[in-house]
Amino acid sequence: MYDLRTAAPWKYFFRRWKGVFIGGIIIFLVIIFSYIKNSAVTEAVLASAVRQSTPLILGALCGLLGERAAVINIGIEGQMLLAAFVGFLFNVWTGNLFLAVLAGVGMGALLGLLLAFMSVTLKIDQIIGGTVINIIAIGLTGYFYKVGMTTKGKLQPIPLGPLAKIPIIGTVLFNNPPITYAAIVLVFLVHYILFHTRWGLRTRAVGEHPRAADTLGINVYFMRYMNVIAGGAIAGLGGVFLTLEAVGSFERVMTNGRGFVALAVMIFGKWTPLGSWGAALLFGLTSAIQTQLQFGGKVNIPHQFIGMLPYLLTIVVLAGLGGRARPPAADGIPYEKE
Repeated sequence: MYDLRTAAPWKYFFRRWKGVFIGGIIIFLVIIFSYIKNSAVTEAVLASAVRQSTPLILGALCGLLGERAAVINIGIEGQMLLAAFVGFLFNVWTGNLFLAVLAGVGMGALLGLLLAFMSVTLKIDQIIGGTVINIIAIGLTGYFYKVGMTTKGKLQPIPLGPLAKIPIIGTVLFNNPPITYAAIVLVFLVHYILFHTRWGLRTRAVGEHPRAADTLGINVYFMRYMNVIAGGAIAGLGGVFLTLEAVGSFERVMTNGRGFVALAVMIFGKWTPLGSWGAALLFGLTSAIQTQLQFGGKVNIPHQFIGMLPYLLTIVVLAGLGGRARPPAADGIPYEKE
């Protein structure tokens, strides 16, 4: 049988990591063509791209872990929103940023447990289960939020010694707050776990052929539960990023569709952590560019049209450059043990 991995390894490698390649090429071009003109603007745009990609890649990792175990998670938006609110409240009440982050992550994990219970145990439609979480999050945060509540500080950048002094790259990658660093580490950690550990092999087996996995002694229900809960915790970290690192405050529906964009990022990344990271960086870069265009004062275009750029790019990329995306074979299908 023809195997692309051995017959054309470079083609196979490019197809698998196309998202990373495209994101890297775009960032490289921005560096080359903009640094000569204005290095300060380039550093600001690229640093903003990394920050704006952070909640997207965390949301994408959440969806990826669930779908690799065959549980579709439409509730990423709600998980991020409610986690952001809980983290915000804990910071208001305690003034302890570490406890606030843990509270937000815990809320994300709790919502992951709820989704797993609905999808795996009750076997209700997974799309409906995720939608329920979104509705709950919007309702609870809208009802309990009070105008005038303020946090007691937010997470600040931590320069990584001499690395932070490297031109452009130092500012972009090595002078960030903790959750941004954590997101980058999680990309490689999840990649390693999924493709180089027994847990990852079992997760992918459960997502592709759960009955065969069950026959080999793998607990399908346990694997799905744990992956969805772990994904929820990561989505919670993405929500906490918004209130305790990016903004320092909470607003109603402040996730602003990031959970759904994270799903698009995951699909474009072919259900792989590195591919999803490349897609998230691409979206973050367009978001940073549109912000620069809006506030730079050099483009006389209504801001509503400029604000559409990241979302239009997402549609174009998914429709034209994404290629064929094949989800796990059992994705979204409840498992009935015989």
